[in-house]
Amino acid sequence: MSGRRLTRRFSALVLLVISLVSFRHARTLPLGLRNKSLWISTITMAFMLRQIMQSPSSRLVTDHSKVGKRTTANNKKGDFDSYDFVIVGGGTAGCVLAARLSEDPSVRVLVLEAGGSGKSLMFTRIPIAFSLLFRGKHVYQLYTEPQSDAKKQKKFWPRAKMLGGCSSINAEMAQYGAPQDYDEWGRITKDEAWSWNNMRKYFNKFEKYEDDPRYPDVKSSDKGKGPVRMGYFGDLQNVCRDFVEACTKVGVPLSHDFNTNAGTRGVNRMMTYIDENRTRVTSETAYLTKDVLDRPNLTVVVNATVTKIVFEKDGDETKAVGVEFAKTKNSVKYVVRAKKEVIVTAGAIHSPHILMLSGVGPEEQLKSKNIPVVRDLPGVGANLVDHPVVDLYFKDKHNKSVKHVKPSSIGDIPKFLASLTQYLLYKSGPLTGNVGEAAAFIRTDDPSLFPENEFENKVKDSTSGDDGPDLEIFISPMAYKEHAKFMFPMHTFSVHCCLVRPMSKGALTLKTNNPFDLPAVDPKYLSAPEDIEKIRRGLRFILKVAKQEPLASHVDYTYKNNLLDTDRINATDEELEDIIRERVETLYHPACTCRMAPEEDKGVVDSQLKVYGIKGLRVADASVFPEIVSGHTAGACYAIGEHAADMIKAAYDLKPKAQ
Repeated sequence: MSGRRLTRRFSALVLLVISLVSFRHARTLPLGLRNKSLWISTITMAFMLRQIMQSPSSRLVTDHSKVGKRTTANNKKGDFDSYDFVIVGGGTAGCVLAARLSEDPSVRVLVLEAGGSGKSLMFTRIPIAFSLLFRGKHVYQLYTEPQSDAKKQKKFWPRAKMLGGCSSINAEMAQYGAPQDYDEWGRITKDEAWSWNNMRKYFNKFEKYEDDPRYPDVKSSDKGKGPVRMGYFGDLQNVCRDFVEACTKVGVPLSHDFNTNAGTRGVNRMMTYIDENRTRVTSETAYLTKDVLDRPNLTVVVNATVTKIVFEKDGDETKAVGVEFAKTKNSVKYVVRAKKEVIVTAGAIHSPHILMLSGVGPEEQLKSKNIPVVRDLPGVGANLVDHPVVDLYFKDKHNKSVKHVKPSSIGDIPKFLASLTQYLLYKSGPLTGNVGEAAAFIRTDDPSLFPENEFENKVKDSTSGDDGPDLEIFISPMAYKEHAKFMFPMHTFSVHCCLVRPMSKGALTLKTNNPFDLPAVDPKYLSAPEDIEKIRRGLRFILKVAKQEPLASHVDYTYKNNLLDTDRINATDEELEDIIRERVETLYHPACTCRMAPEEDKGVVDSQLKVYGIKGLRVADASVFPEIVSGHTAGACYAIGEHAADMIKAAYDLKPKAQ
């Protein structure tokens, strides 16, 4: 055993002792403080020590004066430090672009990230722990506008504020959407480069699947050899395994691999972005490796919020020539120049926000916030679409849920400590799970699942093609509400109905012209009546599967509690609709706010990801989706980053360093 591994195991044992001492002390506290103290002492103190022992030195830049010049009224064109490419946002696609563009040593690449690194954050490394970041400083804590069709509720929308973006806080579900989704992209953009046959090579370019003898039908030879490791390394609870079998018994075919030319319809365990060490894989860990960060032509700046893009006239045209950034609302602002391009990769919320703050967006809205109009572009912030999800909750008859991974009672603490020890020493157990362990992708117009004699109301097809799904049904070996803020006190599991091709679309708008004020987000959940009907069908499907063995053997139908849905099998359409309007939440997949489409269709970028009417400015992240994919968005963002890198390399004839 290596000395490094021995050190890690020794540190883990030390941490366990600290945890036990903290646990003993916490038992003397009043009940209200006890649970919080137990959690903080068990996790935070322990992992701070572990991270101190393991954290490598960093090349990330925190001193903004090293890369930019202070903004003053007397700044001249030559005053600013310059880079060939300035990447705004080190999110899922941003890290890809940083690594790929800096492969050519002749160009200088700068990344400006509003947050810090996620590599040393314990909750980004432990696969199941991501929700514990949602209400901390590393996440933008947005709330939607009151949702008119969801009982006027303001819904919580966490978005990552760190390198890696939302690949650092998602549920690690490695599923790309249906091939027909990308063929639809090709039709909308009138560019076959975005169709499945071409995009497949970009999925291959980032992915690296490890063969698993338990899944012989999934072949690494069909996958790529990229930096993003994925596979079946996470934990799989029995209830999730039995969900898969129950789905097949009600007519859902088994899908050996959701990410092939065959499409996504079917049911199986979910492949995840979890590596062989049972740690989360993010775009930061995969692309911003030590070797990449050691490149002298790549500079990554953290805690740098971009306040606006700087433009200059280039003859009759407008060109992006740099960006302004600052650490906080009241701190010094700096400017840096971009000799070739500014590339905005700040995500579906912050990319349109930055464009509007810079004067690119709907003219009337910009003028109302006293922002000088650089380019009237009505599509900026429009077309906001998200995957809405509604959960049903069931009592676990065997009391085998993993609710103890976020202790809510004294009784949970010993189980949690045992799981923590198991994870630290052996990289196994429930902490290696990803919450959404198995899923079924189905169509609401499938007569084998929704026969016409039982479902008389017709549903409008919103999919990308005949084989594309419009629902994802997935299972978690625990139950929670409010994005895991509330954990169910009893042993439960939950099954989730996600509408992956919603017809409801909203918008993102400015609240103020201050870059540090979050924008207003209004997804207009359930504003399309068709969305209600489709989710209702999904809930009916869940209730049917819950009655099917072997999943039925996990459900305690004798246990009565108002939190649970075991008695909903005979619920009326009206009762299910009320549940939908009450419980609808985000699945964390906002997209389409800087849509890649013709400008007359409220497009913002062309098929080269260039912003209409502006030279030297591109956008490359989930905001450019022409339509939302019928699955999880991280894979598409990785592929967009790879595709964008190739387009930019071709435009400037960039070459990687000779080996």
